[in-house]
Amino acid sequence: MALSGPVRQAPLVHQVSEQFRGLIEAGTWQVGTKIPGENQLAGELGVSRGTVREALRSLSLTGLLEPRVGDGTYVRATNEISGVLVRDELSATLTHVLDARAGLEGAAARLAAENHTQQGLAAMEAALDARRAAHEAGDLDGYVTADMAFHRGVVEASGNPLLLRLYDAVAEVLTASIHDTATIPEDPRIRDAHHALVAAIREGDPETAAQSSYALIDSVKRSVSE
Repeated sequence: MALSGPVRQAPLVHQVSEQFRGLIEAGTWQVGTKIPGENQLAGELGVSRGTVREALRSLSLTGLLEPRVGDGTYVRATNEISGVLVRDELSATLTHVLDARAGLEGAAARLAAENHTQQGLAAMEAALDARRAAHEAGDLDGYVTADMAFHRGVVEASGNPLLLRLYDAVAEVLTASIHDTATIPEDPRIRDAHHALVAAIREGDPETAAQSSYALIDSVKRSVSE
């Protein structure tokens, strides 16, 4: 007779932590914000404060939450990969992040040139339009948001769901790198590099698309170092 595991309900702490995780993933609890206190959460859920404390602790260990003594608990990341990167305080410099982006986005650009759709191209071009509009308005936050949407659009156009999932998993780190390097007015070389990348993808030239993606990151590096 084959053995089978016992059927049991998930532990209460696990159920509560999954609810908290859902609030983080949905953006109800946003990165950088302070979440409600243990007493309030316990009252809303109808569970003990100890259960809430253990649920919060489990998410703190994964890097999603950050307890601050005497202050409260804050949302640190939206997923475990970003959480680990932030929690472990890796000594990654901006150059390290840009190099990682170059590898990830270069691979995506090559695939995008082979697999892109008209819808994907339209999304990239719309992001460039939003990027330009934000730049003209002097809206740095809008510029960064549009730029991130553009780069994510390239990865999405690759047609590789695993690559997109990986990109989304480290999106917070990548967005930070864009914010750290973005300037208004922007370096014309960076603007031109974005348009060259779209052109290569539109023309279905994988090699040029990959080279253009690497050249874009190089233009960002040069702009920062000058």
